[in-house]
Amino acid sequence: MNTITIEGQLRSEFGKKATRQIRSEEQVPCVIYGGAETVNFSAPAKAFKTLVYTAAFQIAEIKLGAKTYRCVLKDMQFDVVTDALAHIDFMELVEDKQVAVTIPIKLVGSSVGVKAGGKLVSKLKALKVKALPKHLVENIEVNIDNLELNANIRVEDVKIEGVEITNSPRIPIASVVMTRQLRQEEATAEKDAKKK
Repeated sequence: MNTITIEGQLRSEFGKKATRQIRSEEQVPCVIYGGAETVNFSAPAKAFKTLVYTAAFQIAEIKLGAKTYRCVLKDMQFDVVTDALAHIDFMELVEDKQVAVTIPIKLVGSSVGVKAGGKLVSKLKALKVKALPKHLVENIEVNIDNLELNANIRVEDVKIEGVEITNSPRIPIASVVMTRQLRQEEATAEKDAKKK
């Protein structure tokens, strides 16, 4: 699991004036929820670059003085005008407490439908899950080996031990569709069969 370390400072002053001051110093105000206490801190905006601007699921180790918090990114706000990062909410990972996160899907294998001339269409990029921290993974591998032409793999087809998927079970993750060329070949074959 990819882990990013962020070093920050605990916040002692709150309110709009204090927050504006933090942002003017190119710092981002942040909050950590979910643990024994709510922790307010700030850290340099550039420290979040690899955490925020990626589709990858990562753990953030936030160092505040002598304490380190293992967290996942929960929510973030951007400035409407400048598009700069304005605020981040983190959820602390607590061993015996389930956490709700979004984990990217990784399609693995080679579909029999694609081998037959179809085209693979990825319909869902990530799954929403609930799990204990020990069951969190970097990505959810979905095997497409048995995916046939004109067939779907749906959310309900994915089973992961210790992980509850919260997306609607009928949503397709990937499908193999017929290409135009394959449709034309089939139509020609049908016409030829009728002529005989």
